[in-house]
Amino acid sequence: MIKATIEDKRLIVNILASSFDDNTSVNYIIKQGYNRKERLRRLMEYSFDVCYSFGEVFLSVDKKACALVVYPDKKKTTLKSILLDAKLIISCIGLKNIKKTLARESKIKKIQPKEMMCYLWFIGVDPEYQNEGIGSNLLKEIIEDSKQKNRPIYLETSTLKNLPWYKKFGFYIYHELDLSYKLFFLKRELNEK
Repeated sequence: MIKATIEDKRLIVNILASSFDDNTSVNYIIKQGYNRKERLRRLMEYSFDVCYSFGEVFLSVDKKACALVVYPDKKKTTLKSILLDAKLIISCIGLKNIKKTLARESKIKKIQPKEMMCYLWFIGVDPEYQNEGIGSNLLKEIIEDSKQKNRPIYLETSTLKNLPWYKKFGFYIYHELDLSYKLFFLKRELNEK
Protein backbone atom coordinates (compact mmCIF):
# COMPACT_ATOMS: atom_id res chain seq x y z
CA MET A 1 0.00 0.00 0.00
CA ILE A 2 1.02 3.58 -0.46
CA LYS A 3 0.22 6.75 1.46
CA ALA A 4 -2.14 8.94 -0.48
CA THR A 5 -1.33 12.54 -1.24
CA ILE A 6 -3.69 15.47 -1.58
CA GLU A 7 -3.52 14.91 -5.35
CA ASP A 8 -5.19 11.51 -4.79
CA LYS A 9 -8.25 13.03 -3.13
CA ARG A 10 -10.50 12.96 -6.20
CA LEU A 11 -9.63 9.30 -6.92
CA ILE A 12 -10.28 8.30 -3.31
CA VAL A 13 -13.58 10.16 -3.18
CA ASN A 14 -14.62 8.40 -6.41
CA ILE A 15 -13.74 4.96 -5.02
CA LEU A 16 -15.52 5.55 -1.72
CA ALA A 17 -18.60 7.26 -3.18
CA SER A 18 -19.15 4.40 -5.61
CA SER A 19 -18.42 1.61 -3.14
CA PHE A 20 -20.59 3.11 -0.36
CA ASP A 21 -23.48 4.28 -2.55
CA ASP A 22 -25.97 1.82 -1.04
CA ASN A 23 -24.46 1.61 2.47
CA THR A 24 -27.13 1.81 5.16
CA SER A 25 -25.03 3.63 7.75
CA VAL A 26 -23.77 6.22 5.27
CA ASN A 27 -27.23 6.85 3.86
CA TYR A 28 -28.59 7.25 7.40
CA ILE A 29 -26.43 10.36 7.80
CA ILE A 30 -26.68 12.10 4.44
CA LYS A 31 -29.74 13.98 3.36
CA GLN A 32 -31.68 11.86 0.89
CA GLY A 33 -33.52 12.89 -2.25
CA TYR A 34 -32.33 15.30 -4.91
CA ASN A 35 -28.52 15.52 -5.11
CA ARG A 36 -27.97 12.56 -2.74
CA LYS A 37 -24.96 11.35 -4.75
CA GLU A 38 -23.33 14.77 -4.52
CA ARG A 39 -23.91 14.81 -0.75
CA LEU A 40 -22.32 11.34 -0.56
CA ARG A 41 -19.26 12.72 -2.34
CA ARG A 42 -19.13 15.61 0.12
CA LEU A 43 -19.18 13.14 3.02
CA MET A 44 -16.24 11.28 1.49
CA GLU A 45 -14.37 14.56 0.88
CA TYR A 46 -14.90 15.47 4.53
CA SER A 47 -13.72 12.01 5.66
CA PHE A 48 -10.61 12.30 3.48
CA ASP A 49 -9.80 15.74 4.93
CA VAL A 50 -10.22 14.55 8.53
CA CYS A 51 -8.06 11.45 8.01
CA TYR A 52 -5.47 13.39 6.05
CA SER A 53 -5.19 15.79 9.02
CA PHE A 54 -5.56 13.37 11.94
CA GLY A 55 -4.67 9.95 10.56
CA GLU A 56 -3.63 8.40 7.29
CA VAL A 57 -5.11 7.78 3.88
CA PHE A 58 -3.92 4.69 2.05
CA LEU A 59 -4.22 3.45 -1.52
CA SER A 60 -3.57 -0.01 -2.86
CA VAL A 61 -0.52 -0.02 -5.13
CA ASP A 62 -2.79 -0.41 -8.19
CA LYS A 63 -4.94 2.52 -6.90
CA LYS A 64 -8.18 0.49 -7.09
CA ALA A 65 -8.80 0.44 -3.33
CA CYS A 66 -8.36 2.87 -0.47
CA ALA A 67 -8.68 3.11 3.27
CA LEU A 68 -9.18 6.03 5.63
CA VAL A 69 -7.69 5.61 9.09
CA VAL A 70 -7.99 8.14 11.89
CA TYR A 71 -6.15 8.21 15.21
CA PRO A 72 -8.72 9.59 17.69
CA ASP A 73 -6.03 10.58 20.21
CA LYS A 74 -4.48 12.87 17.57
CA LYS A 75 -7.76 14.49 16.55
CA LYS A 76 -7.92 18.07 17.75
CA THR A 77 -10.44 20.87 17.52
CA THR A 78 -8.96 23.52 15.29
CA LEU A 79 -10.40 26.30 13.17
CA LYS A 80 -9.96 24.00 10.17
CA SER A 81 -11.82 21.11 11.85
CA ILE A 82 -14.67 23.43 12.88
CA LEU A 83 -14.96 24.72 9.31
CA LEU A 84 -14.92 21.15 7.96
CA ASP A 85 -17.73 20.17 10.38
CA ALA A 86 -19.79 23.23 9.41
CA LYS A 87 -19.31 22.48 5.72
CA LEU A 88 -20.37 18.86 6.31
CA ILE A 89 -23.57 19.94 8.04
CA ILE A 90 -24.50 22.44 5.33
CA SER A 91 -23.51 20.45 2.25
CA CYS A 92 -24.18 16.87 3.27
CA ILE A 93 -26.23 16.23 6.40
CA GLY A 94 -28.77 19.01 6.14
CA LEU A 95 -30.23 20.99 9.01
CA LYS A 96 -33.11 18.55 9.54
CA ASN A 97 -30.71 15.63 10.08
CA ILE A 98 -28.40 17.33 12.59
CA LYS A 99 -30.24 16.10 15.69
CA LYS A 100 -30.43 12.51 14.40
CA THR A 101 -26.77 12.55 13.36
CA LEU A 102 -25.54 14.03 16.64
CA ALA A 103 -27.57 11.47 18.62
CA ARG A 104 -26.07 8.64 16.56
CA GLU A 105 -22.52 9.95 16.97
CA SER A 106 -23.03 10.36 20.73
CA LYS A 107 -24.16 6.72 21.06
CA ILE A 108 -21.18 5.53 19.01
CA LYS A 109 -18.69 7.56 21.09
CA LYS A 110 -20.07 6.06 24.33
CA ILE A 111 -19.40 2.56 22.99
CA GLN A 112 -15.97 3.16 21.47
CA PRO A 113 -13.15 2.62 23.97
CA LYS A 114 -10.86 5.48 24.91
CA GLU A 115 -7.59 3.70 24.07
CA MET A 116 -5.01 4.47 21.43
CA MET A 117 -6.23 2.83 18.24
CA CYS A 118 -6.31 2.77 14.48
CA TYR A 119 -9.92 3.60 13.65
CA LEU A 120 -10.66 2.21 10.19
CA TRP A 121 -13.29 4.71 9.10
CA PHE A 122 -13.65 3.54 5.51
CA ILE A 123 -12.15 0.85 3.32
CA GLY A 124 -13.43 0.55 -0.22
CA VAL A 125 -12.65 -1.01 -3.56
CA ASP A 126 -13.70 0.37 -6.93
CA PRO A 127 -16.85 -1.70 -7.69
CA GLU A 128 -15.39 -2.80 -11.06
CA TYR A 129 -12.59 -4.60 -9.19
CA GLN A 130 -14.38 -5.99 -6.14
CA ASN A 131 -14.04 -9.68 -5.23
CA GLU A 132 -10.54 -9.89 -6.74
CA GLY A 133 -8.64 -9.81 -3.42
CA ILE A 134 -7.61 -6.15 -3.68
CA GLY A 135 -9.47 -5.14 -0.51
CA SER A 136 -8.14 -8.19 1.35
CA ASN A 137 -4.57 -7.32 0.45
CA LEU A 138 -5.10 -3.72 1.56
CA LEU A 139 -6.63 -4.84 4.85
CA LYS A 140 -3.67 -7.17 5.50
CA GLU A 141 -1.31 -4.24 5.02
CA ILE A 142 -3.38 -2.05 7.34
CA ILE A 143 -3.21 -4.79 9.97
CA GLU A 144 0.58 -4.94 9.64
CA ASP A 145 0.78 -1.15 9.88
CA SER A 146 -1.35 -1.18 13.06
CA LYS A 147 0.98 -3.76 14.59
CA GLN A 148 3.98 -1.55 13.83
CA LYS A 149 2.19 1.36 15.48
CA ASN A 150 1.15 -0.87 18.40
CA ARG A 151 -2.52 0.09 17.99
CA PRO A 152 -5.51 -2.27 17.76
CA ILE A 153 -7.96 -1.63 14.91
CA TYR A 154 -11.57 -0.63 15.53
CA LEU A 155 -14.36 -0.10 13.03
CA GLU A 156 -18.12 -0.17 12.58
CA THR A 157 -20.12 -1.71 9.79
CA SER A 158 -23.78 -2.02 8.94
CA THR A 159 -23.08 -4.36 6.02
CA LEU A 160 -23.92 -7.91 7.10
CA LYS A 161 -22.13 -9.52 4.16
CA ASN A 162 -18.85 -7.91 5.32
CA LEU A 163 -18.92 -9.51 8.79
CA PRO A 164 -17.46 -12.89 7.68
CA TRP A 165 -14.78 -11.03 5.72
CA TYR A 166 -13.67 -9.05 8.76
CA LYS A 167 -13.83 -12.15 10.98
CA LYS A 168 -11.50 -13.93 8.53
CA PHE A 169 -8.91 -11.27 9.38
CA GLY A 170 -9.23 -11.65 13.15
CA PHE A 171 -11.88 -9.04 13.89
CA TYR A 172 -14.63 -9.80 16.37
CA ILE A 173 -17.89 -8.06 17.24
CA TYR A 174 -17.64 -6.39 20.64
CA HIS A 175 -20.94 -4.50 20.52
CA GLU A 176 -24.09 -3.99 18.45
CA LEU A 177 -26.22 -0.87 18.29
CA ASP A 178 -29.82 -0.75 17.08
CA LEU A 179 -30.63 2.42 15.22
CA SER A 180 -33.12 2.16 12.36
CA TYR A 181 -30.58 -0.45 11.25
CA LYS A 182 -28.04 -2.60 13.10
CA LEU A 183 -24.52 -1.23 13.50
CA PHE A 184 -21.79 -3.72 14.42
CA PHE A 185 -18.69 -2.63 16.35
CA LEU A 186 -15.60 -4.65 15.54
CA LYS A 187 -12.12 -4.86 16.98
CA ARG A 188 -8.89 -6.58 16.00
CA GLU A 189 -6.44 -7.12 18.82
CA LEU A 190 -2.74 -6.64 18.22
CA ASN A 191 -1.91 -10.27 19.04
CA GLU A 192 -4.43 -11.80 16.61
CA LYS A 193 -2.90 -13.94 13.89
